[in-house]
Amino acid sequence: MLNKTGRRIGWLLLWLGIVPEMAAQAVSAEQNYASNSPGVAMVQTVFSATVYVNKVVMNERRFEQLVDSVKRLDSSGEMLSAPAKLDLVVKALYNNPTRYFSATTEYYRQKHRIYASGTGFFVTGDGFLVTNCHIIDRDSQFVRRKFIQSTFQEVTEANIRSLENSWQMTLTDEQRMQLANAYSVIYSQVSSMIIFDLKREIYAQFRVDEDGKVVTRRMPAAVIIKGQPMPGKDVAILKVDSVQQMPTLELTRDSLVRIGEPVLVYGYPEPVTSNTYLARETSVEPSLTAGVVSAIKKSIGGWPVIQMDAVITHGSSGSPVCNNRGQVIGLATFGSIDQTASNLASGFNFSIPSFMIRQYLDSVEVQPAMSDATRSFNRGLDYFFRGFYNKALRRFEVVKKLNEHYPELGYYLQESRKRIDAGQDKESMNRKTMFRMLALLLVAGGVVVFYRWKSKK
Repeated sequence: MLNKTGRRIGWLLLWLGIVPEMAAQAVSAEQNYASNSPGVAMVQTVFSATVYVNKVVMNERRFEQLVDSVKRLDSSGEMLSAPAKLDLVVKALYNNPTRYFSATTEYYRQKHRIYASGTGFFVTGDGFLVTNCHIIDRDSQFVRRKFIQSTFQEVTEANIRSLENSWQMTLTDEQRMQLANAYSVIYSQVSSMIIFDLKREIYAQFRVDEDGKVVTRRMPAAVIIKGQPMPGKDVAILKVDSVQQMPTLELTRDSLVRIGEPVLVYGYPEPVTSNTYLARETSVEPSLTAGVVSAIKKSIGGWPVIQMDAVITHGSSGSPVCNNRGQVIGLATFGSIDQTASNLASGFNFSIPSFMIRQYLDSVEVQPAMSDATRSFNRGLDYFFRGFYNKALRRFEVVKKLNEHYPELGYYLQESRKRIDAGQDKESMNRKTMFRMLALLLVAGGVVVFYRWKSKK
């Protein structure tokens, strides 16, 4: 009886548009993205230095012999695809770089800035940010390879053009990138390098609303605490100063993650951020990928990691992994290598569970909490997606007072007003329906009373 009464009261409150605050519940992927994407940031580490490095020359005769030997495979009946041919060339260069390249006594002297990027997310309104340690704490081999790649960019381009001319074909962007990475490794083996005055700067790039238009803001970030890159505890806590009421994501308190549970990952995958066909202003807009928890594994360090099939790649490191209630259950950290193709295997990715994030936050006495602006924004979204646009508008106006630059706020303010003006607000529609029903009841009651009075006469 009580359950029936409770349900009736609940339906009545919903019908009247009087909905109390409720615990987190499953929401659509669209609403999940609208709620969480504002709190996701691109984390960028900038290394700058002066580099001295030996010039490298290619042995053209031996390189042409290598290319010809691969070409002859077609005449022998092995009709190889272009990627397969490229793979053979790259492997040969890798296996014996000194056969095809040699260092000269001449030096390049260049000043360089190299960039490494990943993803992070805010867990407090005053700017505490969670990401992976390996994004900000790059090993010396990575730095060396990037400086080499930057120094020999022109030489690499010339080598790639030579290969294209020899094969009378045009390599794809992916093939060119693969070959460029190969050359950077080869040059680092052949040439000596001296790095002077190496500096590291860390920035957080995130979206803000400027007069209804979403733009990018870039601010320095300081390292508060960090673990160690995998196989260590690959967690880092950063701090962005001079911010208040930032969009935040909620860390789940549940220690249990169920296999088969749906997950949503927000991040900045490199194939998207570096895509030359996309407008630069969209590069800071997070990408959403979806999947399920496919297993719970144990790292070689002894702690659990969450296996999932949501697509992540370079640049996705540090992405929040969220459940269908919008809560962060993990930190996207590493993938699996396909040994046959020597690249990331699709659909076998891993995240560090949220309790490990809490351990690092606790160690520096940072209490993760949703900002007041985020609470109001999320409540506004809840009303908005259920059609209560007047209630949503009032919540969004509260957000504007707390943080007028809240991402996407301008859109939802405008859209709420537009739908109210169009008469689409459910609360108003419900009340109109109620008044109409009351009017009909009064009219019907009046008619009944009238006829009863008339019949008595």
